[in-house]
Amino acid sequence: MSIHVVLHEPEIPQNTGNIARTCAATGAVLHLIEPLGFSLEDRYLRRAGLDYWPMVDLRLHSSWDAFLEEERPSSLFLLSTRGTRSYHTCSFPDETYLVFGKETAGLPPRILEAFPDRVVRIPMRAGARSLNLSNAVAILVYEALRVQGFPGLV
Repeated sequence: MSIHVVLHEPEIPQNTGNIARTCAATGAVLHLIEPLGFSLEDRYLRRAGLDYWPMVDLRLHSSWDAFLEEERPSSLFLLSTRGTRSYHTCSFPDETYLVFGKETAGLPPRILEAFPDRVVRIPMRAGARSLNLSNAVAILVYEALRVQGFPGLV
């Protein structure tokens, strides 16, 4: 069983560092799709991830198309405030890829339109624009793991 967190063109190193720490603590694989809004050597990225970086299975992809070709994901869940289905209604299979867009714009329309039945949202109050990216990732990772019975976690 494995959860994959996919960040499409992330922009803020602290968010990615926090997400890396969540991945390390849960065993989720972290995929970063370029271009990134920071260097992987960024001190803020490293600081947010603390000493967890050696525990992270980090995979870098040059583009969305390269990601699809290299990973051939069988079960994608695209997170977007434009989704109409809540994440809590999803069944997360053994090999789940949770895809998140960049902080300022989310996922591009071409990706959302390519997988319309895979777009889900986190419920929020009317008028709230979005959650912080690292918080949204943590919510979805733990929900997917809960559905799967928290495999390998104590």
